[in-house]
Amino acid sequence: MIIKQFEYKPLSHYSYAIISDGKMAVIDPERDVSGYYAFAKANNASITAIIETHPHADFVSSHLEIHKETGATIYNSVKTGADYPHEAFDSGNEIKLGNATLKAINTPGHSPDSITIVASQDDQITLFTGDTIFIGDVGRPDLREKAGNLKAKREELAEMMYDTVTNQFSDLPDHAIIYPAHGAGSLCGKSLSDAASSTLGDERKNSWAFQPQSKETFMNTLLDGQPFIPSYFGYNVAINKAGADNLEPSLESISLVEKTKATGLIVDMRDEATFKKGHLEGSINIQAVSDTSKFETWLGAIVKPQEDFTLVIDTAENKDKLLQRISKIGYEKQLREVITLSTDNLSQTPQLDVEHFKNNLDSYTIVDIRNQSEINEGKIFEKALEHPLNELRDTASDIPVNQPIVVHCAGGYRSAAGSSIVQDILKNATVYDLSEAVKEFQV
Repeated sequence: MIIKQFEYKPLSHYSYAIISDGKMAVIDPERDVSGYYAFAKANNASITAIIETHPHADFVSSHLEIHKETGATIYNSVKTGADYPHEAFDSGNEIKLGNATLKAINTPGHSPDSITIVASQDDQITLFTGDTIFIGDVGRPDLREKAGNLKAKREELAEMMYDTVTNQFSDLPDHAIIYPAHGAGSLCGKSLSDAASSTLGDERKNSWAFQPQSKETFMNTLLDGQPFIPSYFGYNVAINKAGADNLEPSLESISLVEKTKATGLIVDMRDEATFKKGHLEGSINIQAVSDTSKFETWLGAIVKPQEDFTLVIDTAENKDKLLQRISKIGYEKQLREVITLSTDNLSQTPQLDVEHFKNNLDSYTIVDIRNQSEINEGKIFEKALEHPLNELRDTASDIPVNQPIVVHCAGGYRSAAGSSIVQDILKNATVYDLSEAVKEFQV
């Protein structure tokens, strides 16, 4: 078997291709199909199977597009209730891929319909665990209470995960390689390793989930301290259950113009410094200047599914790249237009005097927009008001305006978005972004 791991860093997502004797299977593919097609061509292989380990919440999959364009069969658990053409792939089912055999194991816990794929050829055994087994962790059990064909309460799924970890891998050898669907930085778990793969033996030794413990202890550990759930997660589950539209036709109709004004919700992806020098009034600054920034996550946390918005970009040359990023979470259909800015009549953001702030903390209203799980671990400023960024558009109106407001996060990236949201909602207030200077206040 030839196995290729593909990584999409902004969403910490791993997808895979398996090739054996000229036949190729794709597992948990991302929205852009080009990498899989290029790999198949380079290895003189034909794509004959696409496997979904579950309907993903944090990205839109291209399984239906690959099926339409190659004729490959889509496989997933019968419990998914998928609306696209597919074949059931559950415990007891197997696929012949050239000289390799792919078997399914039902491994509920992250979702009721999660499966793990066991790929074997000769002495080589590889597990594609989806969001069930991560490196150092297991998938969170609280994403399927409101979305998907099968809904389950987090306690029920946590119990399922305990049974999965305890029983479903017991017949597999320590040398079996584990390839998960996500790595560190994903919101599909809380303590994922930076490692991109492991072995079942190493996870049995090192992962908290495989250690001897009672079901109650396991469930309490799994349920405690999970990160927030972005608003787009349930929306992506629904898209993936139905199958997404082909990507290129979805992007072709989105226009690019230069403007001096726009109405409605405006997302400005430019870097913080450029944004602060001049932007359209009311814009939200969600930066996408780095190829590894969490632009998709925060776009889908701040902008609600099916909420129309205008995107401000830095240069026309970056339009296609930005549309690709927006499409990763299925938000391209919400775009009214993409615009670049002229330099006329733009709003500016005041710059904080950090030294004055440092010496006069009580003269400012400090707003902490970190995730609730981060805040629970300890505040940076004792008197800071708690307004997590994913809730800020709904809660910013509660912030008092009797003195200047300083918005902070943990490193500076999120506070650019947070301060712009607060400024839009509290239009007459003085709002500052502490930005990267927050690091000067951390012990």
